[in-house]
Amino acid sequence: MVITQQDNGEQTVTGTALLLAAAPANKSCLIDATSVLPALAAVPPSALTGTAAATVVELADPVDPQTVLTRIRTAAAAPGPLVLYVTGQLHLDHRQRLLHLALARTTPSTLRYTALPWHWLTGELALRRPDTTTVVLDLVADGDAWGQVRGGGFGVGPGVRLFGRVSPPPPRRSNAVPGYLKTYASIWRNGHRPPLAHLHAQAAGEAGPGDAVFLAVDGGPGSVPVAPSSPVPVPRQEVAPVVEARPDADPHPAILAAAQSGRHGEAAAIAAMWESTALRTHGAGSPEALHWLEVRADLARLAQDPGRSCELWMAAASARLARGQAVDTEDVEAAVDRAHHQWEQLGDPAQARALAASLTRLRRAVPGRRPGALEAIGRRISALEDVPATP
Repeated sequence: MVITQQDNGEQTVTGTALLLAAAPANKSCLIDATSVLPALAAVPPSALTGTAAATVVELADPVDPQTVLTRIRTAAAAPGPLVLYVTGQLHLDHRQRLLHLALARTTPSTLRYTALPWHWLTGELALRRPDTTTVVLDLVADGDAWGQVRGGGFGVGPGVRLFGRVSPPPPRRSNAVPGYLKTYASIWRNGHRPPLAHLHAQAAGEAGPGDAVFLAVDGGPGSVPVAPSSPVPVPRQEVAPVVEARPDADPHPAILAAAQSGRHGEAAAIAAMWESTALRTHGAGSPEALHWLEVRADLARLAQDPGRSCELWMAAASARLARGQAVDTEDVEAAVDRAHHQWEQLGDPAQARALAASLTRLRRAVPGRRPGALEAIGRRISALEDVPATP
């Protein structure tokens, strides 16, 4: 659902609010996530964005992480202020030790393919100008994810305002409710428009539970006050020892160290921040921006996320071709070859099918130096057609 509110007076900045409510539609469900949407839908759009003109996009129980990523990417591309409201549940991928937001079809055994990797979200937000993005969270974590959150291994990256609550798993045979966000909606429906820091303090005081982690990272120096029951206040810059893309600093060692120690979300966020700086300074398609796009593609490979790596390598190849580089240029061929290799590593037939058309178009334009590459794609597509879709 998309709602647009426009002012009839002077020209105003349009803000964007993305409401994402998701939880598994099976016994893995820990929270009644979508129950908050009617309350938020009754709020004037301008209250959700803090701007006189507003666009609101609602995602209720989405099933496909690629679709969610596309919606986030589209919202993040909007030039005005962006506010994300996310309610749902966090799980930890035991293989990669990465946090994921569960979606409607997520089960413990399909987590890596049916849930949204949290670093996908933070990576898209890192591309925005600092201090133009706000994230409001009302989440429940499963047992393993809860340990990581309690240990401070959770955030949304530098330059993003963050308010929210992460609760531990509810008692067995019961589901949590997004009471923290419902408090926001109740206050807004009564016509009050306090600053988000005040809303957070009131919601944290009312919502509980006592052992929840309340997050508050404001736009000014330091953090805004958090509720007394919060055991883990989050510092203003909770990820990345390299938080400023200074031209005299070399971020590559810090990025590599983070990736090699398994902190893949942190590594991706730092690289995305440097890419954002390159885009602002040198422009889209510049050698500097292309370099960081390819760094992110390789970081996705290191994180064992071949689908994301394939997408990024295809984007890099397309950007080089758009700059006028020849199809037999070494950098163009290398980007397509790497995209093809990552696509071959995909174990999820549905994801492989989804990327096959784009890869085929790119491979037709850039056949590469190894004969039979295009035919190899065709053979795998034919094989995938015989693999039933996962229910």
